[in-house]
Amino acid sequence: MNMIQRFWRKRAVRFLFGGGVSAAFNLLLMFLFIDVIGWDTTVLRNAANIISIELSLLFSFVIYRIWVWRGGTWGWREVLLRQLPLYHLSAGGSVVLRVFAIFPLLNWLGVNYGVNTLVGVLVSAVFNYIVSDRLVFRDRPSDNASLYRPEGLEAAFPEQNKTPQETERPIHAPVSLFSIVIPAYNEEGSITETITAITQLLERHQIPYEILVVNDNSRDGTEQVLQNLSQDNPRVRYVNNHYPNGFGFALRCGLEQFNGDAVAIVMADASDAPEDILTYYHLLQEGYDCVFGSRFVRGGAVIDYPRHKLVVNRLANLFIQVLFGLAYNDTTNAFKAYRREVIEGIHPILSHHFNLTVELPLKSIVRGYSYVTTPISWRNRKAGVSKLKIKEMGSRYLFIVLYVLLERWLSRGDYRRQAATAATTPTPAEAVPSGKQNP
Repeated sequence: MNMIQRFWRKRAVRFLFGGGVSAAFNLLLMFLFIDVIGWDTTVLRNAANIISIELSLLFSFVIYRIWVWRGGTWGWREVLLRQLPLYHLSAGGSVVLRVFAIFPLLNWLGVNYGVNTLVGVLVSAVFNYIVSDRLVFRDRPSDNASLYRPEGLEAAFPEQNKTPQETERPIHAPVSLFSIVIPAYNEEGSITETITAITQLLERHQIPYEILVVNDNSRDGTEQVLQNLSQDNPRVRYVNNHYPNGFGFALRCGLEQFNGDAVAIVMADASDAPEDILTYYHLLQEGYDCVFGSRFVRGGAVIDYPRHKLVVNRLANLFIQVLFGLAYNDTTNAFKAYRREVIEGIHPILSHHFNLTVELPLKSIVRGYSYVTTPISWRNRKAGVSKLKIKEMGSRYLFIVLYVLLERWLSRGDYRRQAATAATTPTPAEAVPSGKQNP
């Protein structure tokens, strides 16, 4: 019973239930107007629809005001001139978002119609919740203009009140060998530049490292290039992917065979800056389980990012942020670092393709591993062809996101890490690269 009561106290849960009650009220009004009163012509049906929508909006406003967002000002000016107009804009905006953005995008990505509808309803409800919580029903003191962070989006079913960056960091031995895993498919034009830049930087800073390249059954001269590189530098080795072809399979092959205490996943096309690998290493040495880079925070940068991919990237990451209540905004980027125990603790790994880039960080977060974020830079490839096909990956990304979300909601912590931790001072949500100071 206590668990049900805790669940029911969550504002997001009451919001969803109130929305369901309002929808039922809307259906009841339509029934009364059409079947009972007899408004059965085209004009009257449209009138009934408009009146029912407006009355159900007012009804939901009252429900949310007295039951979900309790307290605050009930003055007629506040309600009629601010809250009700904003609430109508919030409800209308959620419909526009669903009809003109979410549905066309998922339809273009080839997502099943039923799943498309479900995701559209979920995202529009979350949008309505955010606007209602931050702007419509939140009475803010005049001396505090900052927006309130939605309570419910910390997580609909939170297990603790701390944000991931404020969790206690476990006691770790220093990283004695830092592995770099690089999946490569037809990268003969880029792989030499990528590996040379990384090795020169790490050796200059005397970082103990190994580079493991996974040749994903390339059809060009990638394997010959790797043979030459491994002969010139004993710290560089390569393996051929023993799984079927695919980015996720290749990366899984590399994660099974690296030797270090921690591993960074780096792209073969020289898009990731070697200096950021150095930053990752130093942050791991501070005791974090994971280091996640972001190209879209102050200090981060993207160069020559294709416009259509940038739009899809931002929408996808916003969807993940809202769904999981994250401050981190670059989940889909592959370039991240993990300690060995994290990789071992997030098994089984399911993804076959680029959706692995989402599965690894989300599972790490949901299973309770500590992480820190840092600004990074990204540059579009100079040679070769990108292997990511957005239309083919859309439904696969969605599957993995919903799979991890269900684990978070329904597993009751069965898969969370059980390691002992040592309390440390909470750290900020963003770390800064080496050599730079916080503003």
